[in-house]
Amino acid sequence: MAERLLFLTGHLARSRLERVLADLGQTAFSYEIIDIGVKVAALMTEEIISRRLKPPVTADRVILPGRYRGDLDRLSERFEVPFVRGPDEVADLPVFLGRVGKPVDLSRHEMRIFAEIVDASALSLDALRQRAATLAAAGADVIDLGCLPETPFPHLAEAVRLLKQQGLSVSVDSANLEELETGAAAGADYLLSLTEETIGIAIKYGVTPILIPAIPGDLNSLGRAIDAAKAANISFIADPVLDPIHFGFAASLGRFLEARRRWPNVEMMMGTGNLTELTDADSSGVTAILAGLCSELSIGNVLVVNVSPHTVRTVEEHDRARRIMFAAKQDHALPRGYDAGLLQIHDRKPYPNSIEDIDALADDVRDANFRIMTAPDGVHIFNGKGHQVSRDAFELFPGLGVEGDGAHAFYLGAELTKAEIAWKLGKRYAQDEPLAWGAAAPEKQQDRTRLAEAGHTLRTKKDVAP
Repeated sequence: MAERLLFLTGHLARSRLERVLADLGQTAFSYEIIDIGVKVAALMTEEIISRRLKPPVTADRVILPGRYRGDLDRLSERFEVPFVRGPDEVADLPVFLGRVGKPVDLSRHEMRIFAEIVDASALSLDALRQRAATLAAAGADVIDLGCLPETPFPHLAEAVRLLKQQGLSVSVDSANLEELETGAAAGADYLLSLTEETIGIAIKYGVTPILIPAIPGDLNSLGRAIDAAKAANISFIADPVLDPIHFGFAASLGRFLEARRRWPNVEMMMGTGNLTELTDADSSGVTAILAGLCSELSIGNVLVVNVSPHTVRTVEEHDRARRIMFAAKQDHALPRGYDAGLLQIHDRKPYPNSIEDIDALADDVRDANFRIMTAPDGVHIFNGKGHQVSRDAFELFPGLGVEGDGAHAFYLGAELTKAEIAWKLGKRYAQDEPLAWGAAAPEKQQDRTRLAEAGHTLRTKKDVAP
């Protein structure tokens, strides 16, 4: 039997909702639309629904607007049918209903993130503990304690033990053999980076080494280190070493390809920092490319570094990238359409409403509340008194008539500026919602709620539109 869906909406969205559903053609479900009696669908409340929706509800699911903030469980219990939130934008409803693609599972991955604290020797134990906790929360699987050249690290052993007590995996990253041995003796899980000449430390303490060539770029040297680890029957990870652009980058890519050809089953690592840190480009795009390379070559470990401020969220970006690439690989598909977390500056579909849609909506509006939308031609603001379009928020203000209302003017100024930024960058804009920056600035639910409540207060007190 076909699923029965009930869509609750408001006056202004009803015609658009009807068109979108009609355009689906034949569906595996039947549906009914109920105008709950509010102008703007997102402003319906639990009280309004409870008062105006008459039981019994003959549906298998009730679909509410994505920006509805009420308690779904109480509504489901009251009407004895599941209430769910749909997408924020009506234009995204086909995807929500499963007509395009399928639900994406980003819970899985096959990549271990080593997050290096490059100045570990300069930090106190408490500072190290806090930094490690932050990195772990961002997605790091191993906390890498970076040892600085010619800089004493007297509390290295204590640091390793402290982080291990916190339940964290720990690696020690040093060119100093004494520091590597100190870390191994204290219980470190990994040592970075050992060669055919220094692998004895890992064998002595039973620690997993990350192996690199003793001679830069020499895969034969790396091979000898691999053979020594196999002979000692210890776990190891091989790293052919990724070089920066113009300092051997292309050749180093070739080494990774050749290493995988020579050792098809060996666990490998790539240090991505030589590109993310040393290239003036948004790190999310660089990370996506490198994570894709790791996915193709089955490289299951990455060493991530944050020194430059422009890579401040590099761990979060690597975490998102490894999940996207894993999902796409499982589907034998392009890493496209799975998640927007690495699309930080631009969106693939920045305009949910066409110019014609906005014009039609503006023609239907009769009240004084302002609506703000973006389309390819710029920022639109309209109410029952008029409709303006501009690519410059400052050009819109003189025609709004809010010079004597400070709160109203402030609200509209903030929203129009946000809309202009979104339009210029090609990002999706939704009134009263923060711009989404993906993994670069994860959206907090409390921020969404605060903005929605603030917008509602202003609308109520100052006749500001949703």
